Amino acid sequence: MILANAKNVYGRPLQLCCGNTGFTREGFCYVPDADVGNHSVCAVVTDEFLQFSLRQGNDLITPWPSMTFPGLLAGDRWCLCAARWLQAYEAGVAPKVRLEATHEKALDIIPLSLLEEYAAD
Repeated sequence: MILANAKNVYGRPLQLCCGNTGFTREGFCYVPDADVGNHSVCAVVTDEFLQFSLRQGNDLITPWPSMTFPGLLAGDRWCLCAARWLQAYEAGVAPKVRLEATHEKALDIIPLSLLEEYAAD
């Protein structure tokens, strides 16, 4: 996968999600072959989602300076695993999604119509 060729859910060039996010920590939610978690969804996280993720064993709140991770707060954007976003949707706590920054690989797991219901843009 070459970032220059990465496409969003509409088949257009993938836009930046935010800084220091995604599998590669480049700010884009593209999915290289090594990313078996499919970190393709550019989400605007909420407190409810962060608490849900913590209960699932993925602490996105606590800073990890050694990993250059500041911890997330409500309103931050982050590249989520598509399966975790869908799990959060099923639990009623799915965060909004920036579609222009969500990689087309998200569609392997989440229908476009569902993502559009949660569009932040």
